[in-house]
Amino acid sequence: MHRSSIPAESLALLRQGTAIPAHLLALDADRRLDERRQRAMTRYYLDAGAGGVAVGVHSTQFAIRDVGLYEPVLQLAMDTARSWEPLGGRRPLFMVAGLAGRTEQAVREAGIARGLGYHAVLLSLGAMQGASEDELIAHCEAVAEAMPLVGFYLQPAVGGIHLPASFWQRFASIDNVVAIKMAPFHRYRTLDVIRGVVAARAEERVTLYTGNDDHIVLDLLAPFTLVRDGQPVTVRIRGGLLGHWSVWTQRAVELLARIHAAIEAGSVAPELLALDAQVTDCNAALFDVAHDFHGCIAGCHEVLRRQGLLEGTWCLDPAEGLSPGQAEALSRVARDYPHLTDDAFVARHRARWLG
Repeated sequence: MHRSSIPAESLALLRQGTAIPAHLLALDADRRLDERRQRAMTRYYLDAGAGGVAVGVHSTQFAIRDVGLYEPVLQLAMDTARSWEPLGGRRPLFMVAGLAGRTEQAVREAGIARGLGYHAVLLSLGAMQGASEDELIAHCEAVAEAMPLVGFYLQPAVGGIHLPASFWQRFASIDNVVAIKMAPFHRYRTLDVIRGVVAARAEERVTLYTGNDDHIVLDLLAPFTLVRDGQPVTVRIRGGLLGHWSVWTQRAVELLARIHAAIEAGSVAPELLALDAQVTDCNAALFDVAHDFHGCIAGCHEVLRRQGLLEGTWCLDPAEGLSPGQAEALSRVARDYPHLTDDAFVARHRARWLG
């Protein structure tokens, strides 16, 4: 096995912090891949200013592997990113491929991602239920031999497993780990990741990204000051790799830029802090918190359907769809927080993306 190296400009983008939407999956009424709309989504993300996309992840539906769509979907996103001229011109991107399964499958998928030109892989550990910490670390080390690795703390409600600070210290010590996406939707467990990275003395090499769609703004705004060897060590979460950012992406990019500017200026306006609760309220509707996240993917589909980018909300699993009251909840948050939606931007450019 050989390792891929990340181009310097793409690695710099990851380190400074960028917006990486978790790419959705466009299906037609027969639940087959709609390539035209899948391509249009990638174009939308890039025109909105995203720093790249994450494909083959939870939002893309893990079941793409069961229907032979894993490689085609990854290839379509990469081909589109390479050929598209985004608004404002070409710029460096950081492209992430999601991995799943036990070690043999994850390493095989890493090879596919490497062959397609992805910069790093996001490793879901859901298939490793019941494995010991030593087994988990060996699994991660095997994948890191194939590709630069982004850790993934996925919340147990959608298939993740509990991972203590001791795991994250050992994980952050793996040489080819470049970032960690924290998505336990849990304050204590988010701190476990940060404690592990600080204990491993890896805070300069391993960039932290929020995947906590329920706490986006404060994750990005807050300094995390912990103690190591009796001395304070401050780290920050630099960017977001988020399912929430698969919709209203232009506003997400603007929000991250505002947060970076506020941190640089050393002054956080109350209006920016107030956005934390508003974004979380939007996420409750998007991710169907009222029904324990049952409609979390379909909710994102519904936003893009209303904007005309998707034809419907179909998921690979016919049992996945909008929950009772979810459509009304989405209408409410769109009405209450128009400054967090990008309907006008999509309407202006939709024909170009679908062309």
